[in-house]
Amino acid sequence: MSVRIELTRAMFAEGKTSLGTMGEFSLTTFRYSSGTEGLRIANSRGHIDVLPFRGQQIWRAVFDGRDLTMKSMFEEPVDSPVYLESYGAFFIHCGLSAMGAPGLTDRHSLHGEMPNAPFQHAWIEFDEVKGSLKIGGAYRYAVAFSVHYLATATIEMKAGSTLLDIELHVDNQKQTPMDLMYLAHANFRPVDYGEMVYSAPYTAEAVRVRQVIPPHISPKPGYADFITELAKEPKLHHVLKPGMGFDPEIVFTIDMEADVEGFVHALQKRPDGTADYIRYRKADVATCVRWICRTPDQDAIGMAFPATAETEGYTAEKAKGNMVELGGGQRWSIAMRLGALGREETADLVAKLNR
Repeated sequence: MSVRIELTRAMFAEGKTSLGTMGEFSLTTFRYSSGTEGLRIANSRGHIDVLPFRGQQIWRAVFDGRDLTMKSMFEEPVDSPVYLESYGAFFIHCGLSAMGAPGLTDRHSLHGEMPNAPFQHAWIEFDEVKGSLKIGGAYRYAVAFSVHYLATATIEMKAGSTLLDIELHVDNQKQTPMDLMYLAHANFRPVDYGEMVYSAPYTAEAVRVRQVIPPHISPKPGYADFITELAKEPKLHHVLKPGMGFDPEIVFTIDMEADVEGFVHALQKRPDGTADYIRYRKADVATCVRWICRTPDQDAIGMAFPATAETEGYTAEKAKGNMVELGGGQRWSIAMRLGALGREETADLVAKLNR
């Protein structure tokens, strides 16, 4: 048996309201003080708080009693379309007509229109046979003489699982080609002495630190020296020791390698033997971006952002050839899995990657 529920904004009141239970799943609607709609989806292992009409962001993810989400200045989303004025979600779709930090000749906003996009439709699907619950949403974006697409996003949670399956499908609604850029901003919380393990050669050629400093950050003393060290020996960042210079941020581009099934993997192995984890198909995107920010106000690690390009903005990335040209009427898709791993799962995956 499968059930689908169409969501409307009117279903979200100021207080928490139970939308019902489906198998081991419970659904609760609420509004943040900013007025933003929130939907909590819980299974036996934890819950996620999703913004169904705002970018389909996952604002919080908590499993096995641990908040996986980055530390930020924001306890809840703010009613602003500006990326950095409402910043702190666990997962954000970025793009799609542009992505990254805009250069001097770019007119797009930081990471494009998708992060806080006002989704016109949202729904829930429960599949009793699969033991899964999925939230989905659709966003149509059109600018005359420029771009017209339909983005459909889904987040699937399975019974008894601490992992989420996220998909995005983009349909070019124009009859002419569209330049598409995308990045999945998955923001885990770092832990002191966490260890980076991932499916790439640990060399300076394969793990390249960003040398360009974008205009939205102000480097601290010693920042340039730390970048120089990382450019020579990227393994210096593999253990997150307290006091390392990820202030305000360090960005890498990584040449990931796929396993026999086509997946690339990255995890933060925690000192207690558990891990934070993300995987995706290398065939879906050409680039992997790593982002680390450790300051008193923001503490975050993006172990492996699947991306179509690096993060220097539309003009620079197009000049590099880092652009997806989506033909008229064509579809582009990406799928990924992310969340938490237990000790046994972590040990098995680390052994696999070491092999």
